[in-house]
Formats: sequence, C-alpha cells, structure tokens
Amino acid sequence: MATVRICVCGDEGTGKSSIITSLVKDVFVTAKIQSVLPQISIPPDLGTPENVTTTVVDTSALPQERNTLRKELRKSNVILLVYSDHYSYERVALFWMPYFRSLGVNVPVVLCASKSDLTPHGNTAQVVEDEMLPVMAEFKEIDSCIRVSAKEHHNINEVFFLCQKAVTHPIAPLFDAKESNLKPAAVSALQRIFYLCDKDQDGYLNDGEIHDFQQKCFGKPLADDDLHNIKLSISRLAPESASDKGIDLRGFLLLNKMFAEKGRHETVWIILRAFHYTDSLSLKDSFLHPKFDVPQYASAELSPAGYRFFVDRFILFDKDNDGGLSNDELEALFAPTPGLPPSWVDSAFPSSTVRNEAGYITLQGWLAQWSMTTFVEPKTTLEYLAHLGFEEKGNTTTALTLTKARKRRRRPGRVERNVVLCYVLGSSQSGKSSLLDSFLNRSFSPTYHPTIKPRTAVNSVELSGGKQCYLILEELGELEPAILENTAKLDACDLLCYTYDSSDPDSFSHLLDLRKKHPHLDELPALYVALKADLDKTTQRSDVQPDTYTTEQHMAAPLHVSVTWHSISELFVHIAEAATRPSTAMPKDEGGGRGGWGGGADGAEGAGPLGERLNLLLAIGATVAAAAAFVIIWRRTVAAGASD
Repeated sequence: MATVRICVCGDEGTGKSSIITSLVKDVFVTAKIQSVLPQISIPPDLGTPENVTTTVVDTSALPQERNTLRKELRKSNVILLVYSDHYSYERVALFWMPYFRSLGVNVPVVLCASKSDLTPHGNTAQVVEDEMLPVMAEFKEIDSCIRVSAKEHHNINEVFFLCQKAVTHPIAPLFDAKESNLKPAAVSALQRIFYLCDKDQDGYLNDGEIHDFQQKCFGKPLADDDLHNIKLSISRLAPESASDKGIDLRGFLLLNKMFAEKGRHETVWIILRAFHYTDSLSLKDSFLHPKFDVPQYASAELSPAGYRFFVDRFILFDKDNDGGLSNDELEALFAPTPGLPPSWVDSAFPSSTVRNEAGYITLQGWLAQWSMTTFVEPKTTLEYLAHLGFEEKGNTTTALTLTKARKRRRRPGRVERNVVLCYVLGSSQSGKSSLLDSFLNRSFSPTYHPTIKPRTAVNSVELSGGKQCYLILEELGELEPAILENTAKLDACDLLCYTYDSSDPDSFSHLLDLRKKHPHLDELPALYVALKADLDKTTQRSDVQPDTYTTEQHMAAPLHVSVTWHSISELFVHIAEAATRPSTAMPKDEGGGRGGWGGGADGAEGAGPLGERLNLLLAIGATVAAAAAFVIIWRRTVAAGASD
C-alpha cells in the first residue's frame, strides 16, 4: 500500500486540530488555531510502518460541512475518532459509529480519548475498561483505543502509529475478539507456514528450524533466552506443545494467538508477508503466477533445480520407504496446496504414469508426471512450486527452463528437448489404449473399453547413448477431429503415431480417410505402427496396402509390433528417437535420403525403399564377387592341368 489516508473525526471542541498540530509542531500550540486544518502528508522516511506515505485529513462536525465529511470518510483508509468528555463519549455509540455504517464505510476505526491531562487522577486501565472496551465490544470496526494529550504531547505519535498500523497490519482478518480465537483463514495460512518450516516433517519445529524461521521472517537470529521464553509461554497454556522435540502445530498457533491478543498483530503480519500472503490472507498472485512466457515452437521443462526439488519432496514423504507414495502420503505432501492439480484429476492420476504393484506412484512416475505438467501447462507447475515452498533466489521460475524453439522439423539433427509429445491416432479397437497401458508397464487386458476423453501416459525412455527423455503418449478419443484442426495443439506435438490393427482388414482405411481429411498433417513427423502383430496378418480392404502407401509417401514401412511381446519397449525408443530427431520421420522427396526407421520390430517387416535398394545392391555385389572368384579358381585349375 503506497498511502495511508487518516480521516480525523469527532464532535466540535474535542481537540482534533490540536492533536494534528501537536504532531506537526512537536509541541502544544497555545495560540488559537483554525477550526479545520489543511491536509498534511507524512513522508515514509519518518519511521512509518511498511514505509508508507501518510495523509492526515482534519474534518468538521458542523451540519453545513456534512457533505465534505462524507466525501473524506469514503476516501479514507482509517478513521481516527476523537472524544474528550462524557457527552462526546456517548455520541460515539449513538451517532458516529452508526453514521459510519450508514455510509457503507468499511475501514478500521481508532478510538481516541483526548485531553487526558484534564483528568490526571484517572487510571488509564480503568478508563479503557469502563469506557473503551464496551464500545469496542459493540462495534467490531474499532481496531484499537488510546488516551492522548496534545498539551502534554502524550501518545501523539503513538495514536497516528496505531492508525497506520490499523491499515498496514489490520487485526480484523486475523483475530475474532468475540470468540477470542484466530480466524479460520489465518489458521489455514499459519498451518501452511508451519508445514513449510517443518523441514523434516516430524510434526515439530526444532530449534534449528525455529532459528531458520526467525531469520527468514525477521532477518535476525533468535537469542537462546528468547527461544526459552517462547517455549515457556506456550507450555503454560499447552505443556505438551513445547518439548525437547520443539514446538508442535498447536503451540505455533497458540504463540500467534498470543501475539494477536496482546496487540502485537504486526508480528503475525510480518510472518505472513514473509511467506507472500496478502491482506486478504491469500498468496500474492505475482508469487503464484510469475511472468513466464513460452515462445512459439519452444517448450517448458523442469530445470535441474526443479527436478531436485521434486525428488526431495518424494523422498521426504515416502515415510515407509517402499518406493511409492500412498494415498495418505500424497495427501500429506499436497497439504499446503489446493489439492491435486485439476489436470491431474482429469487424467485420472496416478493411472497416467508409472505405479508400483500396490498402485502407488513411483519416483519415476512422479518425475514423469511433473515433466508432463510442465510441458503442457507450465503455469500450473509454477503455482504448485509456490504452494509447496520452492524458493531459489526468491523466484519459482528458476525451477523451469525453456527449450530452443523448434521451427524447422526437416532440419537434420536432434532437437534440444527432454520432454516430447506424441499423438497416437487410429481407428477404434486398433489397440491404442493397450499401447498406452504397455508403455506404463501394465499387463494386457483383452477387454475393450472405448476412449471417450483424451487419455495420456507419460514415462521415461532411455535413448541411444544413454540419454533419458520423457515421452508423453496421448490418445485423443472423441476430441480427435477438434485437436487435429487446432494449430496450437499441433505445434506442441512432436510426432504423430498412426496405428492400425494388422489383423483387421478395415483398420488401415481409417488412417487414409484421416489423412485425406487433414492434409496439413503431412507437415508433422510421423510413424506408422501395425499393432496386434501376434495375430494373423490380413490384407487391408483399402485402395492401397500399408507398405505400398508408405513407400508412395516416401515414409518408413510400418513397424509390426504386439503389446504381448517383450520387444514392445523398442517401439517406445523408436518413437522417442523420431520425436527428438524429427527430420528422420518426415516424408522425403524422390532424391532425398531416408529417415532410417525402416527396420521392423523383431525383423517382422523389411526395411524401407532405401533399405530395399541397398540390400539389392549388396546382393548383386556379392553375386558378382562370387562369380569372379569362381572364374579365377577355374583358370588356375585349367592352368595347372596344362602344365602337368
């Protein structure tokens, strides 16, 4: 907040102008002063909280000045309501507070009893109890109360500090005075802070974690005596909450409740703001959604720091060390977040990635899932990094990195991507879903379940040379026509995998119709895969057979595979290699080189056109060499016979 605007109100003669004058002059002015002072500004360098500029506006209670009063009240951030005697005190509850409510003014009010020098024998604590607390109990808008004297310059600076603090560190969002408890939103925010500071997740803030917390929030170390006193204060209310293990969640909440009750709520706000909370107790939008733009043809991936963070999270919450996160462990991990990301819920997580035999997500699957999320929706990853407490150099964007833009798919060489996306296309019952299941190491099921919504599967694949990449296979379901006409979706896609059932005579014709309907797909790298190769191969009822069609398109011949074969894993390596080397899977002209993906799985299919020509030339060369050798041997034999 850049400015705190204080509107000073109260009956005539209560000393409003004298309080303002005493603040400005730093002494009591005995000369007569004007009834309404001009507006004054206090610069932020005069020790104001949060370094804000403070504007003080004097007002009149006269009926003829009511319009001006109304305008100033509506422009204010906080109201300083002044009374000085019994009559003006009674008017606080009978006129002023109802008047503020009638205007719809929803700002904090600081109640000020002025001219305390005229009642020198009055006990401040008694005045607060007899006069101020009853009014504060009736009107929750009243943030705090104070006694001042302009003549003695008593509490003059303090009253304006309270006004500033009522805006910069409001008590209303934190504490319910009627219930004498922290409000639910404050409890939720403090619970998240406790969670993030409990680095070992043992349910206690030990001394080291408390010192780290102190340094982060207040920028200075905590003395051992202060730590002892904090634990002592907590143990008086909850002995089991402060022990040798440290302070538990209940103790942490009790400590902050004590701060709020004793008027030290600015301490609570310092804690909250150190963890990026706003005045409404929500996380700052700039923290959840920092600027991070992905250029066209580029993609977002996790950086080494991002992968390290998610590895650490997994290890920390795998309490039973079984290599998988159970439902309870996942719930504990996502405790400081809104829950699982919506896209994970839509993809039926964790079935979208690798799980162990108990059905729990493994570390491999955990990293694969976040790699896919970062690739598809990097802003979601950034949001959850913020919720989970990632901060390196004060920014969550260091957990992500951008790949080099992939503009020319036909250019030879490997693209600089570690995460690639492949759309799996084909007719119904061609085996697409079983292919995705096999990719996730799931056993084959003969039961057919039609895919309605798009379905994804993500896993890591080891490429030649030992390099690892994450491959996303996506079956489009009933949204296939819409996605194939979506330019942005196709730009994000690295490879198309055309699949057909080699045992179904009507399966390949679907691919022909698909390519006729969407001719722009020719611009994308592609592979053809004949699934269910363990069944009898049949001739396709189409205008052209698959091998002939791919030859005409100058593409590699279809790869014949079956999800029941152990060698199916080689297909996923082929797909990942083609996605990272897109030029090898692009159609070639008559004079161009081949892509190099001609070899079929298990030797079931021959090489592509270039491979066939090469084999023919090798066969001819071998025949010629054998004939030449035969002639040489025959001549030597004849020559030897003649000499004899």
